[in-house]
Amino acid sequence: MPADTLPPAPPLRPTRVLSGIQPTGRFHWGNYFGAIRQYIELQSAGDAYYFIADLHALTTVREPDRLRSLVHDAAIDLLALGLDPARATLFVQSDVPEVTELTWLLMTVCPMGLLERCHAYKDKKSRGLAADAGLFAYPVLMSADILAYDATLVPVGEDQVQHIEVCRDLAGSFNHLYGEVFTLPSPRLVAGGGRVPGTDGQKMSKSYHNTIEVFEDLAAQKKKIMRITTDSRPVEEPKNPEGDHLFDLYSLMASQSDTQRMAELYRRGGFGYGEVKKALVEAANAFFADARARRAELEADPDQIRAVLADGAARAREQAGRVLTRARQACGLGRTEASPTVPGKKP
Repeated sequence: MPADTLPPAPPLRPTRVLSGIQPTGRFHWGNYFGAIRQYIELQSAGDAYYFIADLHALTTVREPDRLRSLVHDAAIDLLALGLDPARATLFVQSDVPEVTELTWLLMTVCPMGLLERCHAYKDKKSRGLAADAGLFAYPVLMSADILAYDATLVPVGEDQVQHIEVCRDLAGSFNHLYGEVFTLPSPRLVAGGGRVPGTDGQKMSKSYHNTIEVFEDLAAQKKKIMRITTDSRPVEEPKNPEGDHLFDLYSLMASQSDTQRMAELYRRGGFGYGEVKKALVEAANAFFADARARRAELEADPDQIRAVLADGAARAREQAGRVLTRARQACGLGRTEASPTVPGKKP
């Protein structure tokens, strides 16, 4: 077919990034390199919506004052690390009540078996832990979080890909029943997100109590780093940097040239792990120095934080309201022009 007779290409959907992070503790290196760093990079890719997932946190945080404090600290931390409210919408999940109503609409098309197969629920049951209905329905709320903003791209770690699949399944079922209501999102795997080791060599996680916090007191942080688990090979023995969790942490913080020199030192041998730990302390201090300075400024201005979150919530509610109205009308909720009125009541 001649080029001038080809049908026009369908319009590309504008990129809209959406992600949330739970305020179940202060952010650690795994949170930053596994998620937050990509939030910062993607805020220039199109519309970006980032929320502090306090509703999700209710499944584990049961102290009201602590939750409020963690939400406030999360907002400060995200802004200090580079999230720009002029380029991205930052808000608190519970400030957008449209999402909880949308969750119920999705629950009505969600098979029980779909949720029973989800990893978080299965893992907790397999360990003999109590799994409440909140944890069971967690993926539905997560789906509403995504669909409420017509998100096209969701940055996630490998352990969250299943939840994006659940979201697509629910959106597809709803669309099949009621018409094209929801935009189906695509996951974007966070590069290296599953490879941030903790102080014991396992994946860094609050669940494993092996984290190093981004904004931890420097003296306390240094103690944690100096206690990182290492093997007992002799000082003079050459060591392979590949897969060494101490080297992996250093390579996240250090420049490419410094990382290369450290790799050469590993292969040459004749060093102690204490030397690497001291280098990691220095690299981490330098890497987060600017963010620490910004955080101190932001912490001194709580009104600014409240204003950023209020503005973000207003923008998020406007978008979520459009999607919720679409979904309500599609499935028959709410009045239309043809709806009967109750006698004696004003329309």
